[in-house]
This record gives sequence, C-alpha cells and structure tokens, in this order.
Amino acid sequence: MTIYLDVVLLENLCMNYIILFATGYILKIKMKHWRLLLSSLLGGVYAVVSYLEILPVYSHILTKIMLSVGMVYLAFYAKGIKILLKQIILFYLISFVFGGCAFALLYFIKPQDILMKNGVYVGTYPLKIAVLGGLIGFILTYIAFKIVKTKLKKKDMIYQISIKLNNKSLNLKAMLDTGNLLKEPITGMPVIVVEKQELSSIIPMTILEHIEEIVGGDAQKVISQEEKEYLTKFRVIPFSSIGKENGLMLGLKADEVMIEKEEEKEVREDIIIGIFPQTLSKNHTYTALIGLDLLERNDIHEFTTNFKVKY
Repeated sequence: MTIYLDVVLLENLCMNYIILFATGYILKIKMKHWRLLLSSLLGGVYAVVSYLEILPVYSHILTKIMLSVGMVYLAFYAKGIKILLKQIILFYLISFVFGGCAFALLYFIKPQDILMKNGVYVGTYPLKIAVLGGLIGFILTYIAFKIVKTKLKKKDMIYQISIKLNNKSLNLKAMLDTGNLLKEPITGMPVIVVEKQELSSIIPMTILEHIEEIVGGDAQKVISQEEKEYLTKFRVIPFSSIGKENGLMLGLKADEVMIEKEEEKEVREDIIIGIFPQTLSKNHTYTALIGLDLLERNDIHEFTTNFKVKY
C-alpha cells in the first residue's frame, strides 16, 4: 500500500485546526487564524515525523504532552498558567470526542486497507472522513457545553465590572442573566442594567431624580447648563419585565466598560448603561445585570429587547 506523506500531513493539519478552533470557540477566545494554522502545522509535522520514525523520542509520552502544550500556547497565547491549563484540558477533551467520532465513522465505512503506525492512522483514510468526524465532534461538544452552561451556579455568574462616564468611574458586581437580551434598538449596542442608587457617583442626581421627564422628552427643562454634556449620551430603551409590558428605560452611553473574566479583562466602548429604579438583588450580592452576549463574540448584532428582571 502506497502512503503519501503530504496526505498524512494534510489530514492531521485539518483535524488539528478543527480541534483548536473548537477549543477557542467554546472558550470564547479571540482567535487569530494564522496562529491556528501554524499550531496545526506543528502537529501535522509531528505526525509525519512519528510515522517515519526519524527519532524514537518523538513517540515518547512526554514528547506528546509537550507538543500539546506547545500547540495550545502557540494557538491562543495564554496570559496565565491557569488559563493555559484550562485550554489544554479542553483541547484534550475535544480531541477525545473528535477521535471517537472519527472512529465511529470508520466503523460504519469499514475501509479495508488502513493501518496504524506509531499512533498515526494511514491508508485509504479519506480526508472527508477526518473533517466530517471533526465537525460532528464539534457540534456534540458545543451542545454539551451549552447544556452545562445553563446549570452554572449563581456564584459562578458574578462578574466584576468597571464603568467610566465623563471621567468618573464606578466598580460594580454584575450577575450574568441569560434572560437579559436588552439592546439599544437603533445601534444594537448591548445594555447593562444597573440599580439607580448605585449610579449617583457618576451620574448627577438631577438626572436620576427626573428620569420620567427625560424619557418623556423634557430633558431640556430639568437639566442644568452644567449637565448639558449628558444630553448626547441619553438613550431610550424599550423593555418588558415582570409586571410591566412595553416599558421605557433611560440609558446612557458609557465611555468605557471593563469586564473582568477570570484572569482577563475586556474593555468595551459600545455599551449602554440602563438605569433601573428598583433593587436587583435582595441581599445585594450584585447591583447590575449583564447579558450573555457581552461574554461572547460581538460580531453579530441582534435587536431583541426582551429584558427580564429577576427578584
């Protein structure tokens, strides 16, 4: 049986790329495709070298572990040991899932001329089987993580955020609320809902005390000359909540919002601060609500305004 090394390289490169992409996608990492390709190529070259038995050390388990760490670090450039370990664990988990899917497809197809040498499967192992197995594994893994995410405990859903508005800063604890799909209807900017009383340090009391008048269009009558700069930041956001349908919420465009996620900090300049007049948490564990879209990629804008308040 004739084995073409370029096919071995291509098959492993494709599988490595799919696994790395799935790892980054599930972990919500901002990926650079050239890094993924370079890391995938490293894994493909390793497969070819292992098959050729150029150096015995390449088949050692420590070499394989070092390769995995190197591939993950090259692909995602983790900024901490904890984050790197998390990425490596998920990389292995997805690899096992993808491998199982590929083996299942091979079981049903039952190719006759296939063999394994030094951990590398070769033969009439079609590239489309490798890719299809990877795609099925990706879908299964993504669905599984979506299910797990919905079962997170509330303590795992609290994030530290910092809001900057007109050279003033405010630090808050915000809860991830999957029911908060609130958007500013014109621009599609996501809305962070914050308790009114918490905003007094960055928003003048004149504004907080006259929210209904401002929403009703009488902002010029209640705002002083010194506070005119806030006029360009006002947004009126339609929402619905328990006990109130078709409501209107006053929002202000923040200059900057920083969200701390584990050991990383993400800074956003496209967020509206919605002023909520009541208390969000009975025990004051959190004083703001953020939507799931703030923790995921923001390349798709939705215009859903289905805000749900939890008591």
